[in-house]
Amino acid sequence: MNDDEDVNRNWENVKENIQTSAKESLGQHELKQNKPWFDEECLGFLDQMKRAKMQWIQDPSQNNVDILNNVRREVSRHYRDKMKAYLRGKIEELETNSKIQNIRDLYRASATLRRDTSLDVI
Repeated sequence: MNDDEDVNRNWENVKENIQTSAKESLGQHELKQNKPWFDEECLGFLDQMKRAKMQWIQDPSQNNVDILNNVRREVSRHYRDKMKAYLRGKIEELETNSKIQNIRDLYRASATLRRDTSLDVI
């Protein structure tokens, strides 16, 4: 039993050293954020949905199906509200730039809004 603990401890040390060396030499890879409205709160909702789905996979009872559907509905509602709030902010930015006749920022914001409205939510 003691040999197994030594092997596991040695493996953890080797793994930790490799990960540390890789981070130091290569740097931390940051994921590209495709949706500017997606934040930490959305990640929490995503984790909640994953947990509900795993619970349903382990025990496909009707209760777990209902829980999963409720969580999905709540997550969808949250995402939709976040998208709408983001788009409202962009539209307000457009209005502000239009009022103060800041043409450069107006066109930049409108290009960003055009790209983001591929979300089909307004």
